[in-house]
Amino acid sequence: MNALLRIEGLSKSFYLHEAGRTICGCRDIDISVMPGEFVGITGRSGSGKSTIQRSIYRTNLPHAGAIWYDSMQFGLLDLTKASERQMIHLRRFEIGYISQFLKALPRTTAYDTVLQSALDSSPEGGLEWARAETERLLRHFNLAEDLWGLYPLTFSGGEKLRLNIAAAMIKEPRLLLLDEPTASLDNSSKLKVRELIEQLKQGGCTMLGIFHDLEFMEGLCDREFNMHEGFMVA
Repeated sequence: MNALLRIEGLSKSFYLHEAGRTICGCRDIDISVMPGEFVGITGRSGSGKSTIQRSIYRTNLPHAGAIWYDSMQFGLLDLTKASERQMIHLRRFEIGYISQFLKALPRTTAYDTVLQSALDSSPEGGLEWARAETERLLRHFNLAEDLWGLYPLTFSGGEKLRLNIAAAMIKEPRLLLLDEPTASLDNSSKLKVRELIEQLKQGGCTMLGIFHDLEFMEGLCDREFNMHEGFMVA
């Protein structure tokens, strides 16, 4: 079986103009993730974990290395060299990203944020299916119905994160990137996130997750790597 995602020699640095110096984001990273596998990355803040994920999602453009992704639409594709059109397609239909920070369109309600995500990823499902799935996930994450028609800008940090997770998971992507998905959640909400992750895993979703919460990872990840000062050390 071929890897769904294979990272080879990935390196990324950042130049701080105000300080006049360059810092290392990550260096010489090699990881392979098999279809249906859940790989976890741990490490202290600033160790380079998020740099790897943002490079996969192409929020960051690496300075060196390759990120090979086995796409349904494009076949084996180096994401560092993919066109913007290809990346837009992959983000819409194949690669999901859950950040601890909510990115919602202005003047879009919480309900419409999740609904639009469903319609974008599965237009063939139809509006009735999208509405049913939207309401199921909003209820799953205990987002009260009186919040559905509000703008997420007014939400608490935990409410924003739960909405972010719902919008990403409703797509059921082939590859799901999780960047501290439980950062500001209470224990009850963490259990709900874990439940959905387990469902996605059973459905064959491949996941690469970043965590500080080692207890949350226990029994969830198939393999675990540790980052230290930009390098993969274990």
